Amino acid sequence: MSFVSSRLVQQLRVRRRHIPGLAVTYSTAANKSYSNTLLLPKTSFPLWAEPSKREEPYRRRACEELYRWQWENAKGELFVLHDGPPYANGALHMGHALNKILKDIINRFHVSQGRRVHYIPGWDCHGLPIENKALQELGKESSTASASEIRSAASSTAQREVQSQKQQFQELGIMADWSEASTYRTLDHDYEMRQLRIFQKMVANGLIYRHYRPVHYSPSSRSALAEAELVYKDDHVSHSVFVAFEVDCKSESTNPGVRDVFTSALNPRLLVWTTTPWTLTANMAIAVNPELCYVVVKSLAKGSNGGAFVVVRDRLDALRDMLGLVEVVLEIPGSELVGVAYRPIFSALSGRDDHLEIIAASHVTADSGTGLVHCAPAHGNEDYYALQKLGMISDMDSIICHVGDAGCFTENVSEVVGQDAGQTLVGQDVLSGGSRSVVEILKKTGALIKIQRIKHRYPYDWKTDKPIIVTATSQWFANLEQIKDRALSALQDVSFYPSVSRNRLVSFVASRSEWCISRQRVWGAPILALHHIPTDRAVLTSRTLDHILPLLDAKGVAHWWDGPIEDFVPEFLREEGEVVSEVWRKSTDTMDVWFDSGSSWSMLEDTVRQYGPQRKHLADVCLEGSDQHRGWFQSQLLTAVASASSEENAKTPQSPYNGLITHGMVLDQNGKKMSKSLGNIISPMTVIHGGKDKKKEPAYGTDVLRLWAATAEYWKDIAIGPTVLAQTFESLRKIRNTARFILGNTANSGEIRRVAASKEDMSLADRYIMHELYSLERTALESYTSYNFPKVVNALIHFTNITLSSLYFDITKDCLYANAPGSLERRAVVTVLEQVLSTMIHIYAPILPHLAEEVYEYAKNDTSLPSVFQRKWTPLNDEWKDTQAAEEMRLLMHVRSNVLSLLELARTKKQIKSSLEAEVDIILPDDLGFRVEFSRLLRRHESFLKTLFIVSDVRVTDTKTLGDMSPQWFHMDSFQGPDSDVKLMIRVRPATMEKCPRCWTYTRQSSSDLCQRCTTVV
Repeated sequence: MSFVSSRLVQQLRVRRRHIPGLAVTYSTAANKSYSNTLLLPKTSFPLWAEPSKREEPYRRRACEELYRWQWENAKGELFVLHDGPPYANGALHMGHALNKILKDIINRFHVSQGRRVHYIPGWDCHGLPIENKALQELGKESSTASASEIRSAASSTAQREVQSQKQQFQELGIMADWSEASTYRTLDHDYEMRQLRIFQKMVANGLIYRHYRPVHYSPSSRSALAEAELVYKDDHVSHSVFVAFEVDCKSESTNPGVRDVFTSALNPRLLVWTTTPWTLTANMAIAVNPELCYVVVKSLAKGSNGGAFVVVRDRLDALRDMLGLVEVVLEIPGSELVGVAYRPIFSALSGRDDHLEIIAASHVTADSGTGLVHCAPAHGNEDYYALQKLGMISDMDSIICHVGDAGCFTENVSEVVGQDAGQTLVGQDVLSGGSRSVVEILKKTGALIKIQRIKHRYPYDWKTDKPIIVTATSQWFANLEQIKDRALSALQDVSFYPSVSRNRLVSFVASRSEWCISRQRVWGAPILALHHIPTDRAVLTSRTLDHILPLLDAKGVAHWWDGPIEDFVPEFLREEGEVVSEVWRKSTDTMDVWFDSGSSWSMLEDTVRQYGPQRKHLADVCLEGSDQHRGWFQSQLLTAVASASSEENAKTPQSPYNGLITHGMVLDQNGKKMSKSLGNIISPMTVIHGGKDKKKEPAYGTDVLRLWAATAEYWKDIAIGPTVLAQTFESLRKIRNTARFILGNTANSGEIRRVAASKEDMSLADRYIMHELYSLERTALESYTSYNFPKVVNALIHFTNITLSSLYFDITKDCLYANAPGSLERRAVVTVLEQVLSTMIHIYAPILPHLAEEVYEYAKNDTSLPSVFQRKWTPLNDEWKDTQAAEEMRLLMHVRSNVLSLLELARTKKQIKSSLEAEVDIILPDDLGFRVEFSRLLRRHESFLKTLFIVSDVRVTDTKTLGDMSPQWFHMDSFQGPDSDVKLMIRVRPATMEKCPRCWTYTRQSSSDLCQRCTTVV
């Protein structure tokens, strides 16, 4: 017992006199069972059931039928959630589940608000993975199968994958019309034609061009890639080399001021570092920064054959381990090195007697390497632009490149390294054997100074997970430099969730100047260019597309591959007497898949024009993973802005979406990325249906998976695993049990239940619960609107577990079970419970549609509305906001916590089993009276306190009126009243009356069979 007034305790002890234990005896009448007179909970709503039995009966009603119903009947404004298409390849993973569930929560919320929701699920169906899978099923290599054969097989593969994924999406409880007409695929004819018309508009706007220049190229895909198709790995291992180039002192291009340095006995060489030794065969220049200072250093190491080298001065310390002890012989400004001639590094093998020159380039820094940069414009964008700026690149023939479409050295490498060395390189993969062979050749020439393995960040093909190279190929590009500012302007009024994600998309758009849109595959939307065979000139104009597009619209896009060239060459390109097939050929390139999916906004135009003509944006919101800032979010924006007409361009540019929501990756419960090698993959279908061992992998059903998605802070990377799922299941079980308790206590009220009690008839606890329900609903509405679903769930679970289960349900059971059905007090509680159930169903319906429909079916009175979602969510009136009730309950709950502590002490000492066996005295200081508001509150609610504490009686008294009765045992404690410095005392003691056999409260007179309340009811 904590500190109490010693004087008061002493007084109580003096007054204490022995009272024999009360013998509890009942008359014969009292011994009979009264259970049939109690209103015990009664409902057929099951405590739990197998998910397949529990959820499946409600799925069609809550999903496909609901979507069609709301589209036909909703009277509110249009809400468009534009679905980013998942790739149609393989079973769904947890990322798919998270994505689709979050979208569905948003859509269902807007349906509950009476809005007309437009949601068309789609699939991304083109691209290499599907093409490769089709080839595997054909049992052929791409080189042995015709384009038509590959495309037909790929189409079948994609359609099959779409059907498989569609079935799994439906099992996630996604509300949509899943018919062919109400879903989209990027392989659909109408879709491809819209995409090609967007492409034509970009051609007409002068944004599409063809170049032979370095691009990201995937040997594993045998196709060019855009930046958005790359993933960077930090553990890539390369062979880096330091090599030395010899200066050609005979060349007149060398600055006379430094010629003497290179003709001296030192004979310094130009030291260059590169992580791609295979690109040295394509060297066309060495770049220096004219603003930096360079030095000639001489090795002082004994027996050193390194000689002298030119390096940037600021890198001397970093190069000391490689160079050893050196002496700085001379400093040379970088500007004086410009124009110095040097011999090609393989000239000794090839017999070449030409020379190359040092150039000035601002991209050269002293941050790494030697300050002298090897330039191979076929394999680096900075090199390409540096040489182009100097007029050293004029056409395709002016770029040296020895790499073929398989990523291997081609025959022409022998022109640089000589026939003998060339034979060791031809056909070798430049990233593996080819690179090693180049190193061996460098050793033989004496140009290799040092080789080392380094681990560094390197780009990989996001689809094949293989390293890519940068190499020169002829590709089609979209000019983004011309539209970049307009695209950034269009983002200004777009809302981002979370807000920091704006910076990510803005930085991606701002950093791009062009988009490589061509791919060297056959499974995709074609780039409709015509190639003039004699000159290899590519023709792609809005005028040629005016001829080609109507033809494809009539015969299908596949006609581009199947139809004769004569169909596609318009008359204005033909010359009299020419054989078209000998002069013209069709392009075999296809479009980047990001162009495919990025054209999806065009599907929305007709709907928005019909149902929301005043809307500023086509889509209200798009929701995808954070990786889509460089993918679909960006490609939608760019295609929309780039294809805008001149009239539209005269206006403020508009993005196709009003809001962007991003979510993170799904990790295992240890925070690790899921992978087959780690064996930590969790399938959404396993969560729903269970694994082979149901004890280890229970069948949780769809709503548990949906509750997990809604509970997680999805804007971050989130975890899932057995522990997380078990916790989520427990949360759902409590929500379900709450509904069951309410159904059980309201279903047996008969006609009385329809006579709702008014607020004036309610107790403090009733009004407090209604206030808390009002607050919960406001939190839910605001949080759904701002896409903060975890806040909805947390508020709901707190209300369920703490406010209801731990408080209201406990303190109202006596009233619900034992009061007369028509008593005002019970009708008030039933009114509250029914409103709680109705509001809670609306709150969790977007997240838990199956549970919501099931509860609604058991509770509904209006059979004309078969789905809870057809009842518009009408918020509680402001009259239920009751801050006074909330404040009074806050103060009384402070007292309650102290009372419960003392009751637990009595229970621990085995003095009571039930709190009903006790009574409570709240003892105020003698001089306090009614001067303190808290004391007035206690006296005002004295009769309610026994209900709040779940004891048989409570007295609010002071020492003067306490009386001299001394209980058999008691526990006392003092506590400070909340928001005051007044100390009060609590005494817990045995109940003074006898147990009522009907309600079990200790309120029965010894002369009566039942307590007064039960006597009246029975």
